[in-house]
Parts: sequence; C-alpha cells; structure tokens
Amino acid sequence: MNPLNDPALVYLRALLATRLARLRDEEERTKGASAIEWAIITAILALIAITIGAIIQKKVQDKANSINTG
Repeated sequence: MNPLNDPALVYLRALLATRLARLRDEEERTKGASAIEWAIITAILALIAITIGAIIQKKVQDKANSINTG
C-alpha cells in the first residue's frame, strides 16, 4: 500500500489545493483592483494638470492681449 494514498493525506492535499487556489484568486483580484485604482488616480492627476495648464494659458493670453503695442 502506498502511504501517499492514505485518506488523511488525500484530504489534506485537497484542502491545501483549495486554499492555495483561493489565495491565488484573491491575489489576482487585488492586483486588478490596484491597477484600476492607479488608473483612476492617474486620470484625476492628469485632469488636474490639464486644468492648471489651461488656467495658466488663459492668464498669459489675457495679459498678452492687454499689452498696448500702439
């Protein structure tokens, strides 16, 4: 009789495999959520940068238009 085919060991291997599968799935979900969070943060920061750039451009344009060139 093969000791690796003992019912207790078969049960233990199945239990371990199930737990490892859960850990792997959760790890994948965490990576996905993290990527989504980074994408949202990046989009927000890009929007802020574009807004600040537009405000600066507007102020410079207004000041340039107010200069009397005569």
